[in-house]
Amino acid sequence: MRALAKSAFRGKIGAGPRRSRHCQPGPTHAVVAILKPGPAEFRRMRAEDLDAVAALEVAAYEFPWTRAIFADCLRAGYDCIVLGDGHTIVGYGVLSAAAGEAHILNVCVAPMLHGNGNGRRIVRRLIDIARWQRVERVYLEVRPSNPRAIGLYESIGFNEFGRRPNYYPAKKGREDAIVMAMELLHEP
Repeated sequence: MRALAKSAFRGKIGAGPRRSRHCQPGPTHAVVAILKPGPAEFRRMRAEDLDAVAALEVAAYEFPWTRAIFADCLRAGYDCIVLGDGHTIVGYGVLSAAAGEAHILNVCVAPMLHGNGNGRRIVRRLIDIARWQRVERVYLEVRPSNPRAIGLYESIGFNEFGRRPNYYPAKKGREDAIVMAMELLHEP
């Protein structure tokens, strides 16, 4: 009986792994899954975000806002949002709205993430916030030396409205600002 049991299980139990003609001896092959982080999500900016927001501002701009300016925006009740992918803030925006008008004061995306559509998402979210507040027109300023931002704003529907002379600090003195505006249409 013992001999029969051995022969019945030969090659199955105790005889080592079975090998098909497709699997040659060698290193073990493993399947590795690389998980992409989830999409970045919006939330309201909080006081505990100020250090990260100010650090991102410094990384992105030659003449950055200070942490105190962002803190003032929060205290004033401006609509301040961050775009984050979990624990990291990848961008933010600041909007001031009153008396039927809104002003986009700041939009920033981490420099290493430019070109991924995050700036567009932030601007559109700020426009949505303005719509929710029944705003009729949204304004913003942009440097003439920033054609990428100008192109983004135009593609969303902003048009040049005017200029503010000597508005921005620059390496060689001051730089004008292009004032852009967008009319928001509301259904009755």
